[in-house]
Amino acid sequence: MAHIHDRIDFAVAVFVVHDRKVLLVHHRQLNKWLPLGGHIELDEDPESAALREAKEESGLEIELIGERPPTTGCGTRALIAPRFLDIHRISPAHEHIGMIYWARPKGVSSHPDNQTAEPVRAHDSYQPRLAGAEHHQIRWCTAGELDTLQPALDAAVKWYCLKAIEEVSNCKWPVPHRTACGLTFGLGPEDLNSDNRSK
Repeated sequence: MAHIHDRIDFAVAVFVVHDRKVLLVHHRQLNKWLPLGGHIELDEDPESAALREAKEESGLEIELIGERPPTTGCGTRALIAPRFLDIHRISPAHEHIGMIYWARPKGVSSHPDNQTAEPVRAHDSYQPRLAGAEHHQIRWCTAGELDTLQPALDAAVKWYCLKAIEEVSNCKWPVPHRTACGLTFGLGPEDLNSDNRSK
């Protein structure tokens, strides 16, 4: 995509967690292990970008985890807040503001009483698809496997991985499906071009 500004862009990073494992890709150009993610396009909101990037880079449909305030109304659409924000340097003259999300594959939910870390599985496994033009490898990693990756995982990415595994595996946040007015926003690829999306 064209940069929205010569000096800065907005981007999303999506740490997808399933069965106490986090999904990582070995990026070809950067030669780094990273979460799914990329630029927010000019016609996207951050949620839509996160869902699109996850689908493009892994083939998986995901659900973002977080809180959506009940404030959607005429002219306003509430969004799921990222879990963290950062700013990172891409080159001496260019930086990214990163919106960092937790997510899980669509169809996985926390135990209904929220008293157990064990997920309820809608499927036996979630096999990601390699985007070979962009990545050398894609894999699920347990917390213990993060230190075995080559090249070594960046310290900041490792911290986010461990935090995501911990919080999503013990998740007490609902996956926000609907706003207060009953309209679905930013939940999956089928929603990205919905006529119901408020402007």
